[in-house]
Amino acid sequence: MKEKQIKQPSTAFASPRFCNTGNFMRMERVSESEGLDFAIYGIPFDTACSYRTGARFGPQAIRNISVMMKTNHTIHEVNLLDYLTGADLGDVNIVPGYIHPTYERIEEFTSEILNAGAVPIALGGDHSITLGELRAIHKKHGKVSLIHFDSHADINYEVFGEKYNHGTPFRRAIEEGLIDPHKSVQIGMRGSLYDAGEFKLAKELGLTLIPTHEVREIGIPETIKRICEVVGDNKAFLTFDIDFFDPAYAPATGTPEVGGYTSFEGLQFIRGLKDINFVGFDIVEVAPPYDIADITSLLAANVVFEFLALLALKKKNQ
Repeated sequence: MKEKQIKQPSTAFASPRFCNTGNFMRMERVSESEGLDFAIYGIPFDTACSYRTGARFGPQAIRNISVMMKTNHTIHEVNLLDYLTGADLGDVNIVPGYIHPTYERIEEFTSEILNAGAVPIALGGDHSITLGELRAIHKKHGKVSLIHFDSHADINYEVFGEKYNHGTPFRRAIEEGLIDPHKSVQIGMRGSLYDAGEFKLAKELGLTLIPTHEVREIGIPETIKRICEVVGDNKAFLTFDIDFFDPAYAPATGTPEVGGYTSFEGLQFIRGLKDINFVGFDIVEVAPPYDIADITSLLAANVVFEFLALLALKKKNQ
């Protein structure tokens, strides 16, 4: 088979950032994943939201502002595209308002990426989409660890009498045997709750939940240490809800919660996960209609960049 030739994105020295936009970091748009180390794709579905919709516009907003990203990660001392081959595959053709047909399309799209040997990197979309991704991940890798940054645990049994919603995906993932809860960690939960026992419920389900007040007590380095101890050498999927950040840093999201993290703190968490064996990633709940000067989308693009740097660092050290 002929090796895929993927062009490096143009630098801002050669092509202004407002030219040739539409793909993540102005990477090449391709139609298949063969020969790639990672594949960026959008899942513009938001009709499982419980409050503000708008995350269907998240993938394109993240792509548009990602022109600000450069390929060198100064802390890890790695150039992403010196070690990785990647491209933007466009979007899953979701079915607005219909979650189960959308799940089928997400699973099929993600499976094609995985079967080609690439790491899927999804731009959401509300948090319900992660269940479809995890179904594909499970087909390829079996039960994986979940590393979940969020202000909400998303382990409700039902929302509005429905089992499939952006507040239920990880309850379903455990029930379907897609993740190993005993090797999974949820970080950052905070705010008021309908069920005062939700954190206890997470423990009953086998999950390790580290709420924000506990993170503040033990500190970020210790929290990272605990994450790594729980996950160990298990394969892991990283899911990052943008409302993990305080709304002062990420106002454009469907269910904001005050008392969250700064942009630097969020990036610090991801940088600390360099020893985890990741097999997939998503960033969800960016709702551009509520954004101010693209700050939420820019932060989401940086989260993706940090995850890519982890993949590049791992490849560099092999």
